[in-house]
Amino acid sequence: MFDVFCTKINMGLRELDNLFECAIEPSYSNLYGYGEWNPASDITETDKHYLVTMEVPGVDLKKMDISYNDGELTIKGEKVIETAEFESCLCTERFAGAFNRNFIIPRKVNADKIDATYKDGVLSVTLPKTEEA
Repeated sequence: MFDVFCTKINMGLRELDNLFECAIEPSYSNLYGYGEWNPASDITETDKHYLVTMEVPGVDLKKMDISYNDGELTIKGEKVIETAEFESCLCTERFAGAFNRNFIIPRKVNADKIDATYKDGVLSVTLPKTEEA
């Protein structure tokens, strides 16, 4: 009975070891935090504007592309996790890579007055409504 228990533990450790090996292989990168990802986002509305907030810690606002066209807000960017030379990653739980989010805004927006701010890893895009909206 004890031998069977030890064999099952060893089999479990091998499977865990194989999983760990896969975590650092480039072909499995999307499963382990690299590749395209979708930052968590919220959309709120007041009488005067829409507000889109997005969690993008570690992403440089100057390198993000924020555009509005015909009722659709598009936010593109990339999060890069830098490693030092001769450093190899053993485990990563943080998302990295490119992202591209599209949001349909239901009413007319004054595109000339759209404003984006970034604080504490949260992007805030304010889309003022037109008077006719």
